[in-house]
Amino acid sequence: MATNESLTEILDKAHETDALKDIAKMSPAVLQGVSENDAKLLQEAFGIKTVSDMATNKFFLWAQAIHTLAQYEK
Repeated sequence: MATNESLTEILDKAHETDALKDIAKMSPAVLQGVSENDAKLLQEAFGIKTVSDMATNKFFLWAQAIHTLAQYEK
């Protein structure tokens, strides 16, 4: 499980001590560098309302897969 110290690098200060299961249900705006406006745009463009939605979004997953596979392409 992630420690509070590791979460300080990725979460807004107000949510650093929240349980991961709770963070997963929160707006992506809890992530450092994602503003409320960014979260609104993610919802409008991709239907992303929560951190879990963002983590399981097919477009994000496709992009991750392409990035990973590209490293092994000859």
